[in-house]
Amino acid sequence: MPAAHVNQIIAALPLDRAAAEPLFRQLYGAIRAAILDGRLSPGMRLPPTREFCRLLGVSRQTVLNAYAQLAAEGYLDGTVGRGTFISADVPLPVSAPAPPAASAPGLLRPLSARGQGVVAAMRQVAFHRGPLRAFRVGMPRIDHFPFDVWNRLEARRWRRPDHHFGYSDPAGFLPLRELLCVYLKASRGIHCTPQQIVITSGSQQALFLLSTILLAPGDCAWMESPGYRGASGPLRAAGAKVFPVPVDAQGLDVAHGVAHCPQAKLAYVTPSHQLPLGVSMSLPRRLALLAWAAQNKAWVVEDDYDSEYRYTGAPLASLQSLDRDGCVVYVGTLSKVMFPGLRLGYMVAPPALAESLVQAKAVMDRHTAIVPQMALADFIAEGHFGRHIRRTRDSNAERRDALVRGIASELDEQLACGPADSGLDLCAYFRGGHDEETVSRAGLAQGVELRPLGHYADPLAGPACIAPPGLLLGFAAIPPAEMAHGLQVLGRILRGR
Repeated sequence: MPAAHVNQIIAALPLDRAAAEPLFRQLYGAIRAAILDGRLSPGMRLPPTREFCRLLGVSRQTVLNAYAQLAAEGYLDGTVGRGTFISADVPLPVSAPAPPAASAPGLLRPLSARGQGVVAAMRQVAFHRGPLRAFRVGMPRIDHFPFDVWNRLEARRWRRPDHHFGYSDPAGFLPLRELLCVYLKASRGIHCTPQQIVITSGSQQALFLLSTILLAPGDCAWMESPGYRGASGPLRAAGAKVFPVPVDAQGLDVAHGVAHCPQAKLAYVTPSHQLPLGVSMSLPRRLALLAWAAQNKAWVVEDDYDSEYRYTGAPLASLQSLDRDGCVVYVGTLSKVMFPGLRLGYMVAPPALAESLVQAKAVMDRHTAIVPQMALADFIAEGHFGRHIRRTRDSNAERRDALVRGIASELDEQLACGPADSGLDLCAYFRGGHDEETVSRAGLAQGVELRPLGHYADPLAGPACIAPPGLLLGFAAIPPAEMAHGLQVLGRILRGR
């Protein structure tokens, strides 16, 4: 290619002198792009540095720095006395048909079947978006959290770096697991050793790990319906066949599952506080579930996501505390007790399963971030954890009472409250013939989040697995004034005003 044409290409290279990026980095990027798209081809000689400076109005050092970076990455070859050339080892670009002007670039090839399953699995899960507003579900009261204490504990750990700041145990920080053993025994009746506990990056990671290593593609798994869609997502991503099992006033209908899908390899349950209906699994149902699991060598995943917040007595004993056959994996989260951004959860596995879960955890992310674990261990050991739970339990109870009173005084003819003795949310059923989706859309248009109970039903479930029309209303994070406003908006919507 003639030198004059090369000079034209060089002179046209885009440089922005007002940008924060150094000029030599811009020049390096522009030359590299010209090489990769074929404007500067292998073997082509570049102008001498002084000529380069004249063409672009930059310093010689800028050009030298850009040349040095390009040479280090293999784009340029230079020989004293001969000049600088585009490396002959740079392959010529392969031309491809241009995409239609109106279309966005697509995937190089379709996702694998497994990839498509993973992507589709959580498509129906609703995520929090935008600022907090009534009646956001599953959200704890964050403004009650002692962030000043937490910041001090984390800072203290950062000031004392030790061997824990390298790669850590995939199972988690041992002092934290030891403290969790003591806490879980006292609060949930769980008997375990630190070796049975695996710290995870939230309960969602725990559910994904369990679905992946306990189930083979095609295995059946029981899933509460209505139930937590964030749990059915990992099951489907693992290739399991999710079998919806109805929930009534006593919790999961074990007899229905046994009659229609006895071959299931796993059952997912929220026995202490069922999501979204708020019921607790009765003792006969718990014993029946454990008997079925033991007889069929099936796993039971107990998701105990908010049992700390029980307002009419002590928290209920866990299902795991009744397990005598090593069937139950207990999954806990700290998102509801601490704050969701912490992303810390844990599993309590039967002894025979624990080491396999640790190895699977190591495959996924090696180990959960260590400093938050260390700070949490200090938070528990110094008594802050227990005080925070007591304080937030009282606060949540006050807000729960305010919501129940508000519904009774303003919307009693429109809504019937479900169980309200636990958790961060309240299930409310329509007394009239309202359409959930219509009500939900109208609320969102007026700045109020109204989660339909139908959102929690499995899309493939029959009528027995679908709750009566209603809403799930979050209260723990909602200030009284915002709650009162939300009830006014909901009242206008339900009355058609």
